[in-house]
Amino acid sequence: MRLGKKLMAVSAGVALSLTVTACGDDSSSASGSSDELDGVSLTVGSKDFTENILLGEMFAQALEARGASVDNKVNLGGTSVNRDALLSDNIDVYPEYNGTGWTVHLGNEDPSQDPQELYDVTAEADLEENDIKWVGLSPFNDTYGFAANGDLAEAEGGFDFQGMADYLEANPDATVCMETEFPDRPDGLVLWEDATGYELPGSQSQILDTGLIYSETSDGNCDFGEVFTTDGRITALNLELVEDPGVMIIYNSSFTMSNEIYEENAETYDEIADAIFADLDNEKMAELNAQVDVEGTPAERVAEQYLEDAGVL
Repeated sequence: MRLGKKLMAVSAGVALSLTVTACGDDSSSASGSSDELDGVSLTVGSKDFTENILLGEMFAQALEARGASVDNKVNLGGTSVNRDALLSDNIDVYPEYNGTGWTVHLGNEDPSQDPQELYDVTAEADLEENDIKWVGLSPFNDTYGFAANGDLAEAEGGFDFQGMADYLEANPDATVCMETEFPDRPDGLVLWEDATGYELPGSQSQILDTGLIYSETSDGNCDFGEVFTTDGRITALNLELVEDPGVMIIYNSSFTMSNEIYEENAETYDEIADAIFADLDNEKMAELNAQVDVEGTPAERVAEQYLEDAGVL
């Protein structure tokens, strides 16, 4: 979710200058509208899939509710687009995942399977190397996974990773549909291949846009599809998750931003992030994703309703 080489440290100069007007008590809560960010201008980005768009919308709307002027650039593009934009000061904040930070942005291997530990080491290293601050930590873990066509899963009694590999080896015509970057990511297909001992041949691989993977696998045009495990379409469509015995890297989310900008209003940004993430476990995140991808509700409206329900707006 989240290909890239280890990025060089961001330059010390920050292109976007912020003028912060003192306005009220610094101890104001993250609940409801206030004006503690009056005079602050921030550009908010996000990746180009539903969940990340929702998180970007939530942060943008919460900032505006506290008086900030927000340039909303959610749905900006993929991982490298957002990260490059953050490091070059073209955006000020976007949601990122600790697994992506550790492996893709920092170029490390063997990430911890403990969310807090992975957050701690990733946040510490990114702050030291790139002056990027990681704000908040989601309860949900939106890791990569695979889903099988529901009819196939029922006929075969379900799949785990090894069972999926064994089925593919025994059925050369079977296919796995994946998005463009997954086969080449250090946190992608290679982890499944190493765990199962089966190297997926090109003849069994089909590259599709992310959204099409779900519908094509549901319709049986793909036997298996690469998915995000909190995607609401998994339960809404004819799909069944392939059981992961702990192979894939964990992906809990945070908001990443320039530390210089963060320090200007650190308490407020912490409060906003904590309030957004408080109730976002896997079930809730999948529900919100489904409202967009299955029910067709605009992401900005889903984000707004969630923030209202959580008392953030």
